[in-house]
Parts: sequence; C-alpha cells; structure tokens
Amino acid sequence: MSRDQGGRSDAGRPKRTPTGRGPAKGSGPGKPVKGSGPRFAGSTKSSQPTRLPARKPEPQVDVHDPDGVRLQKLLAAAGVGSRRTCENLISAGRVEVDGHVVTELGVRIDPNRQKVHVDGVRVQLDESRVYLAFNKPLGVVSTMNDDLGRVSLADYVGNRPERLFHVGRLDSDTEGLLLLTNDGDLAHRLQHPAYGVPKTYIARIPGPVPRDLGKRLREGVDLDDGPVSVDSFKVVDSQPGKALVEVVLHEGRKHVVRRMLDAVGHPVESLVRVQVGPIRLGDLKSGRTRRLTQDEVGRLYSAAGL
Repeated sequence: MSRDQGGRSDAGRPKRTPTGRGPAKGSGPGKPVKGSGPRFAGSTKSSQPTRLPARKPEPQVDVHDPDGVRLQKLLAAAGVGSRRTCENLISAGRVEVDGHVVTELGVRIDPNRQKVHVDGVRVQLDESRVYLAFNKPLGVVSTMNDDLGRVSLADYVGNRPERLFHVGRLDSDTEGLLLLTNDGDLAHRLQHPAYGVPKTYIARIPGPVPRDLGKRLREGVDLDDGPVSVDSFKVVDSQPGKALVEVVLHEGRKHVVRRMLDAVGHPVESLVRVQVGPIRLGDLKSGRTRRLTQDEVGRLYSAAGL
C-alpha cells in the first residue's frame, strides 16, 4: 500500500473530497451531480428563493379642498381633542379622509361632503347633526304627532328646531332607551334587522324559569308572522314566583319581545330597553334626554357599518 492511499501520517494534509471537476480517487461508480446535495422532486435548478414582483404603490389621492376648513380645526371642534392633539393624530397617520390616510397639517376638507375617521372610528363633523338618548316613560307613544291626542315624543322634544327621527319604536307600555336623531341614513341602518344592531331588554316574567328556556329562545320560536330567535338570553334575578331576564335580539317587529316570551309560557309583566348597539341607558332619568358623546356617535356608525 502506498503512503498516499494509506493516508499520510502528517496531520496537516487534508484528504481530497469530490468536487464539480469529477470523482476523487477511490470514489464509487457514477459521477456526482454538479453542485453537492440531494435534489427533490419538483425542485428547480436554482436554489435561490423566487422573487415576487414588487407591489405597486397605491396612487396618491388628493382629498384637499381649497375652499374647505383645516382638518385639525374640524377635529378639535368635533371634540376629538385640542388643536395640538389633533395635529399629532394627523402627523401620526391616524386620520383618514374618504378612506385615505392624511398626514399633512395643511389639508382642508368639506365637512358636509367628506367622511373622516380617527383610528378607524367615524367622526361626525357636521354640526347640524343631532344625536340624543331619551328615556321614554310608560304611556308615551313613539311618534312625533299623535292623532288621538296621547302623550307622544313631541311633548318632550317637539320644541327643538331639528326634525328628529326616532330609531325604531317602543310600545306605550314599554319604557327605556330610544335614540333620536336627524341623521336619516344612520337611523335607517340602526333599526333595519339586516345590519344586525342588537337591542337589549330587561323583562320581568313569572317564575321559575326553566333551565332550557334560553336554548329554546336561541333556537327560535314560531310566531304568527314568522320565526324569531334571540341573540342571547340570561336570568338576571330570580325570586319566588318571578324573575328578571335579559333578552338581546336585533329584530324590530311590533311587540316581538312580549309575543316571543308569551309563546314560551312566560308573559311579560314589565319591559325596559336598556341598550341599543353600544349605547346604554345608564342612569338617565325617565323623561330626560342627553346628547351622545362623539365617541358614542362614532361607535354607532361602526355598528351600522358606516
């Protein structure tokens, strides 16, 4: 055996390994594929990752209206924050006009034509728009003009200069939260079941409440004008012979809560609406109104998909 084949004794000389030029002495039959390493089915000749085409930048949209009002001034007037705070929001890219981020402080817009969002929440800039929460008392009918001379909404808000819409209705024997506004588009969406804005009621019913009542109501109850189901149901309080239950649904049919509970053997003794979408009745006294905050209006717009 030669000294090369047996390997030299001096450790400084490495053994030769196969390269792309061909097999080394003593290697097995067959030529190695150029470029070491096994190949897998479906692999390409190049081991470099595939480069995706560069994404084209979105076209710049000019939302500036030279005859409009400075954006930061409108935001401050709408109660978003101080002028300085609103400028910081714009610079940070947190303000959108008509769906486009605005970062320049000199932008002017038309508040009656253009839509503004801050952190994704709609800001109502039109100062002529009114949004009220009203705690409707028992015996008041949900109309602005009653031909029968009954106590109506006009007796509480009829002296206001705006033409107000009531968002949905409450029966005369149902009390609680009713939203009033002159924003017709928002009012339509909030009361239309297609937009799924939930309404929450507290009902007093005869007890005891069976454990499967919530399941039955969620699965649906057949009424004379079609089936109805609740979004959620829970027992708030229970005493001998009576119970308070919370019912959440987005239906707007007449007497729907009363008819549904009556159909399952628990007729309503009293009914109060305590919430519409994100707006809660809270501690608002019966017969009183309050203006919704800018944040509440923004959340109503989000609930209505505007």
